Amino acid sequence: MKLIGRVAEQRELRRYRDSGRPELVAVYGRRRVGKTFLVRQFFADQLAFSATGTVGGNRAFQLKAFDSALTHHGWDHAASADWFAAFGALRGFLESRPGDQRLVVFLDEFPWFDTPRSDFRPAFGHFWNDYAATDPRLLLIVCGSATAWIAQHLLQDRGALHNRVTGRLRLAPFTLGECEEFFRDRGVVLNRYQQLESFMIFGGIPYYLDLFDASLGLTQNVDRLCFSPGAPLATEYDDLYRSLIRRPDQHLKMVEALAGKTAGLTRDELIDRAGLAGGGHVSTALAELGQCGFVAKSQDFARSANGAYYRLVDPFTLFHRRFLGRATDEHFWTNALDDGRRRAWTGLAFEQVCLAHVPQIKRRLGVAGVVTTATAWRSRAASPGAQIDLVLDRRDGVINLCELKYTAHPYALTRAERDALERRRSVFAAETGTRKALHTTMVTTYGLVPNAQAAGVTAEVTMDDLFEPA
Repeated sequence: MKLIGRVAEQRELRRYRDSGRPELVAVYGRRRVGKTFLVRQFFADQLAFSATGTVGGNRAFQLKAFDSALTHHGWDHAASADWFAAFGALRGFLESRPGDQRLVVFLDEFPWFDTPRSDFRPAFGHFWNDYAATDPRLLLIVCGSATAWIAQHLLQDRGALHNRVTGRLRLAPFTLGECEEFFRDRGVVLNRYQQLESFMIFGGIPYYLDLFDASLGLTQNVDRLCFSPGAPLATEYDDLYRSLIRRPDQHLKMVEALAGKTAGLTRDELIDRAGLAGGGHVSTALAELGQCGFVAKSQDFARSANGAYYRLVDPFTLFHRRFLGRATDEHFWTNALDDGRRRAWTGLAFEQVCLAHVPQIKRRLGVAGVVTTATAWRSRAASPGAQIDLVLDRRDGVINLCELKYTAHPYALTRAERDALERRRSVFAAETGTRKALHTTMVTTYGLVPNAQAAGVTAEVTMDDLFEPA
């Protein structure tokens, strides 16, 4: 199977492989994003040893699976009584390998080895510090979907593994351009508008896209994957969060609150809307949701105290919260073409797409190399209120105030909409006090109808631009 995209990630893996020194590399990212596939495809037959943790397996099961992997790779040893013995056996196996050829060790779903009271982490820390860090042949790759565990116990560890990770590779979902390449490779024929809608539902998650039936259209595939009896993704939402975060109940309350608020929420607003008690555990949960790629923190342009907004940025989560938990019709998506709930969803879903493709927007504006901060802005004083969902603050003295519109045809600005854009621009200038040039920027699917109202738009970005490389 062909490895799609991942150009920068392959370059990093190649650098670690060829460094000539011991490497401990953490590859992490949300469930189904293609971490295991990337590592196994890139290294192919170069893996000296690999083992995989199992969700829900107890200590005895995990040890048995690890021992089985050693046996599979040709190492005959007694069953391991504990993790110190298991890593001792792995050390013996690796030391027995002759020559100076690179030894690539891959421990997949690494966090699931760490069962309660198993001493897995101390044993692994001892293995790395006492042996692995001294063998220049060793490239040890640990991989996992439980991103919060990876961050807490590996990347930010204050014990035996403090500052021991020599490389980290966070695997992001595909971009629209990579999704297009993936569909082409799989023989799935969709036009770009349909691919955009697919991204709005499934995000750039390769596993979801690989489930498409090439003989069906987009709406039929959505019904088959999400709404039909026994749909492959019917339980994915719960599985997704419980695989990434071991006790996700509080996180799910936050996600539910954010899914119902298109403009995002401040920390205090989120606590109130989700019905949570304040405290450090809220900050921890928000950090974990950010590490997993579900929620993004967007600083208010004014950068006032407590001015950050938290937004839900995972398309599949939004889609589930809006539709999957409520629909009972197995042909719901086909029959919902004119449903008001679907039209309301498209605005926020398209916003998620744009936030995931800021580099492509910058490229279209001709400022790919200009230092730019992507923020949001909400008026503190205007009545009626005013907000801008994407503000691109550029080092070259320009600010793009982006208006995001998803339609099935070229967008025709009305006089009222033009006046609203001009009002938001004026309120933004007055409240922020900025002296930079303000460019009203429209990001649409098929561009603007060139009528009189479009004359005040400084720059346009279309759906096709979002498919371009960054």
